[in-house]
Amino acid sequence: MFQTLAGQCSIPRAVAIAALAVVCLQGTPADAQKRDVSLRLDWIYQGPNAGFMVAKDKGFYDEAGLNVDMGPGKGSGSTAQLIASKTSQFGFADGFVIGAGVAKGMELVMVASMYRRNPTAAIVLTESGIKTPKDLEGKSIGIAPGGTQFQQWPAFVKGCKLDNDKIKVINLDPAGTVPALVAGKVQAVASYAQGAVPGIEIRSKKDATSFYYADCGVTAVSNGIIVHKDLLKQDPELVRTFVKATLKGFLYSHAHPDEAVAITKRYAPEIVPEITKRELEMSFLNWQTPNTAGKQMGWMSDKDWDSTVETLKLYGGVTTPLKASDLYTNEFIPTGKEFATPPEK
Repeated sequence: MFQTLAGQCSIPRAVAIAALAVVCLQGTPADAQKRDVSLRLDWIYQGPNAGFMVAKDKGFYDEAGLNVDMGPGKGSGSTAQLIASKTSQFGFADGFVIGAGVAKGMELVMVASMYRRNPTAAIVLTESGIKTPKDLEGKSIGIAPGGTQFQQWPAFVKGCKLDNDKIKVINLDPAGTVPALVAGKVQAVASYAQGAVPGIEIRSKKDATSFYYADCGVTAVSNGIIVHKDLLKQDPELVRTFVKATLKGFLYSHAHPDEAVAITKRYAPEIVPEITKRELEMSFLNWQTPNTAGKQMGWMSDKDWDSTVETLKLYGGVTTPLKASDLYTNEFIPTGKEFATPPEK
């Protein structure tokens, strides 16, 4: 038995105190220093990408040990370039654009898709009397040149069995498409319905009708989380952690749309909450396709990607070999019922 002097510790007790001191110095996982992560969105802060702001505001990234530096984007093409150059680690971009980028040599891959259904649409004012895609013949449509809507336009025309010679396509700046429609300068515009329709209807007080490209057979995977392929090799656990926390943010926004709008407004005070909420709600319509029904949020279908590649080769100017398996992976999609894709509202 060990004896101690007054005021001194026994050896076992001293060892225990030393061990406790080490634990205190190391801290708990929750207290550990967070990893800095860079994220570039596809566009300005708005309803369709609110899930990222929610993940940051609700602490989902903090809980995952991530300090996310998030910034708005200037379109999927710009975001893809930032990820390809490794200027940002994570991006939110359109799958059609990613496929075109990979065909040109960009080392990109999508690790989760929120908008698995193509949200592109030909949009008209309901008062125009244009009730079907066929009614677009003899009319003019404004489309931003070079964008997804422009590249997929021939596929929409073919899928809807339209006479392209009878439709006048007018090149417009992306910011000018909606004003041109409301002012009557064109009878239709092509855009992402979830991003354009709410502003048209709420600002102009006029109803809009959307003819989705997807309804005419133009299957194309839309927005999802993208990374450089090197990041998958170097730090797969970071990718897994980021995807899981982000999906929690999107699912929370689905369950609490009003709160998601309030959070978005903190990032972009200039937004109109009514418009942002409608954008968010319309975006839910594009969360899944027939091929992803019953699958986890973020999970992608090889059939949907095959169709995306086919459209790229037929209409997107892609001539190099391109396989669906080169563009995405489901390896980082979390399991568990809490990550199930919710039914459409």
